[in-house]
Amino acid sequence: MGALCTCKAEKYPLNLLRIMPAKEITPECCASYLATRWTVSSLSVSFDRARKDKVLVMAEHLENIVSAAIVSSFSAKLLENLNVDVAVVGAGPSGLVAAKTLAERGLKTVVFERKLAPGGGVWGGGMLFNEVVVQEEAKAILDEFKIRSVAIPTAPGYYTVDSVELASGLTFGAVQAGAKIFNAVSVEDVAFKDERISGLVINWTPVERLQMHVDPLVVITKAVLDGTGHPCEVLNLVQRKARVRLNTPTGEILGERPMQAATGEITTVENTAEYYPGVFASGMSANNVMGGYRMGPIFGGMLRSGKRAAALIEEAIKKL
Repeated sequence: MGALCTCKAEKYPLNLLRIMPAKEITPECCASYLATRWTVSSLSVSFDRARKDKVLVMAEHLENIVSAAIVSSFSAKLLENLNVDVAVVGAGPSGLVAAKTLAERGLKTVVFERKLAPGGGVWGGGMLFNEVVVQEEAKAILDEFKIRSVAIPTAPGYYTVDSVELASGLTFGAVQAGAKIFNAVSVEDVAFKDERISGLVINWTPVERLQMHVDPLVVITKAVLDGTGHPCEVLNLVQRKARVRLNTPTGEILGERPMQAATGEITTVENTAEYYPGVFASGMSANNVMGGYRMGPIFGGMLRSGKRAAALIEEAIKKL
C-alpha cells in the first residue's frame, strides 16, 4: 500500500458496479486506492475473463459506502452554505421563485423549509382538489419554470395549474438554478449585529417539535427573505426578540385580513418589501405584516411577489 497508485482509479466515480478499462487497473493498487478512499474493509476485484478489456470492481460493504457518502455530501453542502448572500425562509411559491431568480443572478442562495416537502401551501390546491388558479400577469413565470397551464374558457386571462406540477416544478427550478434547499430545518431565532439582521439560527424541525434541549447552528447572510406565509415567522422573531420597529405604519405586524382575493392579489405584490434592515417579506408573509387580505388558491400574486422580492434583495445587496 505504500506505493503510489498508477492505475488511474481515482478518475472514475465509485458505483456499486464499476467498469474500468483493464489496461488502467491492477487488482492490488485499485483495491488499495478504494480501501483508502472509501474506508471499505473488503473489496473484491475480479477480472472479466470473457471481456479482457474490462474489469469489475465490487464493494462488499455497500451499506458503509451509502452511509459515508450521504454524511460526506450533506456535510459539505451544509459547510458551503453557512455563509451566504441570501437566506430564504419557507419554500413556498414566492420563496422558490425568489430563490431561483437570485441564484440565476449569481447570488449564493439557500432555502430553509420546516416541512419535509418544499412547495408550501400549493400541494393541496383548494380543499384538496389539487388544482390552483394563476392569472395572465404571472403566466410568464409559469412558462419560465416550464410549468403547464390550461386557459379557463369562461374566464379569459385566468388559467388552472396542476398543484403537484406547480409545487414540484418550482422546487426543481430553484434547485436547478443553483439554490440549495434544506428541508426539515426550522428557524428558531435571528442573529443581530450593527442594527441589522445578519443571520439565522437554525435547528432540525423534529428537535423543535419534540422540544429537545439541543443547541442550534447559525447561518450568516446578507439578506433574509421571510417567505413563511401567514405567520410571517421571521418578522415576528425580529419584532419580539430584537424589539425593534418594523417598516409599517405602527412599527408592528398589522395582521392578515379576511378573504378578498382580487385585492389580496394586488397587495401581495405591493407589500413585498424590506421591513427591517436585512429582512424582506414576500407572499402571505408580506400581506400579514402590512394587514393585507388573504386570497385562497390563486397564486399569481405569490409568484410575482417572489420576482419583486428578488429584485429588491439584489438591489439592496449591491448597496452593502
